[in-house]
Amino acid sequence: MTTEAPPAGAKPAGLPRVDVVLVHYPVRARTGEVVTTAVTNLDIHDIARASRTFGVRTFQIVTPLTAQRELVESVISHWRDGPEGLRVPERVEALHLVRVQAQLDDAIHAIQAEEKQAPLVVITSANPRGRPTATFAEFRRQLAGETRPITLCFGTGWGLADSVFEHADVVLEPIMKGVPYNHLSVRVAVGIVLDRLLGDRPDSQ
Repeated sequence: MTTEAPPAGAKPAGLPRVDVVLVHYPVRARTGEVVTTAVTNLDIHDIARASRTFGVRTFQIVTPLTAQRELVESVISHWRDGPEGLRVPERVEALHLVRVQAQLDDAIHAIQAEEKQAPLVVITSANPRGRPTATFAEFRRQLAGETRPITLCFGTGWGLADSVFEHADVVLEPIMKGVPYNHLSVRVAVGIVLDRLLGDRPDSQ
């Protein structure tokens, strides 16, 4: 993608670089099969805004479909180069964080190339499917002493495919556990996770 570099210096002091990755492939369908989901305009805007608010370095959208990557680029161009950007400059600032990748590995390798070290790959899931998980409190404490960049991966559809779990360094606990209804939109989930990990908290939490 050809957007300018994202604004620097926004991340909370004392914490490592954090990047958000929204995965459209490989993810699961309702039936369990591995599919590619469609990029939505709302996800582009809302997750970019949440990322900018919480000091995320980049917001990477992963889709193997050329037409979908071109769609994201056209949205960015519309705001960056058109009159809308002059009307709402804060939106353009957030959208400067957006990067588009064909594969999840491409996003990880891009971050590694910038930071000169492999990121810690952290995935989120409403259904970790029996895998060991870290609580938000545990991982928030880990962040305070972490030197590696953090790559937070979020799935679309019915969640990340098993192949993504197999390459994760950390699996976070579900946002809500033990409830009969757990179908948050990914936009809401990203905001909650970023707040729990990067948001202001009393010293006791």
